[in-house]
Amino acid sequence: MAQTNSKSTPSFAPQLSVPATYMRGGTSKGTFFKLSDLPERCQVAGQARDNFLLRVIGSPDPYGKQIDGLGNGSSSTSKTVILSNSDKSDHDVNYLFGQVNIAKPMIDWAGNCGNLTAAVGACAINMGLVDADKINNSINDNADSGICEVRIWQENIGKTIIAHVPVYLDEKNKVQVQETGDFELDGVTFPAAEVKIEFIDPVDATSDMFPTSNLVDDFDVSGCGLTTDSVKATFISAGIPTIFLKAVDLGFTGTELQGNINSDGELLAKLETIRAKGGVAMGLFKDVSEAQTSQHIPKVAWVGAAQSYTASSGKSVDAGEIDLVVRAMSMGQLHHAMMGTAAVAIAAAATTQGTLVNEAAGGQKFDEVRFGHPSGTLLVGGKTEQVDGRWQAKKVSMSRSARRIMVGEVFVPADAF
Repeated sequence: MAQTNSKSTPSFAPQLSVPATYMRGGTSKGTFFKLSDLPERCQVAGQARDNFLLRVIGSPDPYGKQIDGLGNGSSSTSKTVILSNSDKSDHDVNYLFGQVNIAKPMIDWAGNCGNLTAAVGACAINMGLVDADKINNSINDNADSGICEVRIWQENIGKTIIAHVPVYLDEKNKVQVQETGDFELDGVTFPAAEVKIEFIDPVDATSDMFPTSNLVDDFDVSGCGLTTDSVKATFISAGIPTIFLKAVDLGFTGTELQGNINSDGELLAKLETIRAKGGVAMGLFKDVSEAQTSQHIPKVAWVGAAQSYTASSGKSVDAGEIDLVVRAMSMGQLHHAMMGTAAVAIAAAATTQGTLVNEAAGGQKFDEVRFGHPSGTLLVGGKTEQVDGRWQAKKVSMSRSARRIMVGEVFVPADAF
């Protein structure tokens, strides 16, 4: 019998490799891509791009661990970033953020990640997206270090962010990003170089920072499982839309740690119902059901007066070193520290007299506040003012740190997207 040399078509899909950088930014981690490195069909918004990024991170995962991807089973690490040359004048890089849902096939593109913002400037420099002359000129003659000011266009929210990235001259006289240092950030185990971040005009000039036009509202929480049908709330849209409540109105102290919240399914359901109703009150949703497809915004946070507590690391936080305590939910879980975008909201609200956040800090006029969170403390600054009857945040600032963990290639099955 004659034999043929024909080969059968493989029944499996090969893996494709794509250049990627895995970075920590603030108290988050994410996978960073240069837009031009992505497969062509993933360079534009759409299902192919979402499916590709979902597979990179390892979602959806019914086990909640993202074992088959680069995520680590928490909202702080289930993140992707796409960087590209900016087409905006006076900007160096475009920054697009995607919050990947762990259990569902969803990516939320509605907001920014303030923590990963700290890594954008450094990553953009290392990816060659920042003009070489600008980088070289950031170090003065006869100096061996300096600060490179990277102007970032945050595409999700259409805002300018400035990252002050430390740089130095290496032994070959080439400018490099400084990543190690002695700056300590609560929620991060090891010290690193400080990166100062400025959020410029985080509120649209034509919008009110307080979407209801009130510093404090009577918020209808009927059906949310609380002991009352109405509580005081500050609704703010700065950094990220956030609902601030008094800790005591939720039956909390403001010193809760993740173990107190995240293992209580009934409590999480109450907080999610409050978040959905708050989204309607802020005009983000027409109906509470829409919250299911927008888990990134709004955030729910609660505040209380300064008080001593033990942080998740075992570190003692003394009431005398902070102005107030704040806890915030992220993607259905109490955040282990504080989201960077929520820190922007805290700064804007705390520096506006009359909000619940300002009242928790003592009610006086502030230019900056230090708040306590589950991992420790954070200092944030802000400047707010009324323009034509509307409250505006002109600038909010904070210090974070960032570090490359891995630079290489990520592998994705070709049939995944």
